[in-house]
Amino acid sequence: MPELPEVETTRRGLSKYILAKKITRIDIRQRQLRWEIPTDLSVHLVQKELLSIDRRAKYLLLNFNSGTLLIHLGMSGSLRVCNLNTPPEKHDHADFIFDSCLLRYTDPRRFGAILWLGSDPYAHKLLSHLGVEPLTEQFSGEYLHHLSKRRKLPVKQFIMDQKVVTGVGNIYATEALFLSALRPTRSASQISLARYQRLVLEIKKVLILAIEQGGTTLKDFVGGDGKPGYFQQTLHIYGKAGAPCPSCQKPLDAIKLAGRNSVFCAHCQT
Repeated sequence: MPELPEVETTRRGLSKYILAKKITRIDIRQRQLRWEIPTDLSVHLVQKELLSIDRRAKYLLLNFNSGTLLIHLGMSGSLRVCNLNTPPEKHDHADFIFDSCLLRYTDPRRFGAILWLGSDPYAHKLLSHLGVEPLTEQFSGEYLHHLSKRRKLPVKQFIMDQKVVTGVGNIYATEALFLSALRPTRSASQISLARYQRLVLEIKKVLILAIEQGGTTLKDFVGGDGKPGYFQQTLHIYGKAGAPCPSCQKPLDAIKLAGRNSVFCAHCQT
């Protein structure tokens, strides 16, 4: 599933090509995604200029003077800019056509979303309950420590709770906990302020690094496969169960937490 850095990389990549341009036509080939694509998108968007592209958690928000278009990439979706004459393939479900290019939405599993939110996007039920953004000043050790009181769930589940902080998915939670020397199964309420401060620092560092690495292949958004550069990341422990720990060389362990694989070092993370 695309996580926050991948979505942010997508936002930055697309902005270079379609910002301040008008949509001239919309072609929808498959309306049934996670929710049905609205039938009246053309009414809201044709001949409207794209004013800005924002990101909230893992949602992309394309802002027009008529309102906001929300796009979520689901489990396997992607967005890319194509030449106007590029023929669609099997899983290319929607095209937003501009004067000199088109924005193509591809989603083999159809778990993503394309929705019209109107003029007050942050009041929508998909956005209104979300926690703070992890790269803002509001996300701090003090913030996590305060919210963790009487929270007995494991700290990994705590920082992956979208009502607490948005967009810290499995990859980046695993990496940040390792770099913070925090075991993922530790009770959230039993972690000190100092350790939360370090955890927040490491979360921000791994996300910023992932975004920077993704930014090296933004050219892929034109005439490419639509995959941002996060595939080139070097990860410390994610997906490496049984391999030597980068710190102590002991084999990395893996457990299931809330149905997700969690790799950690039983010697370095406490």
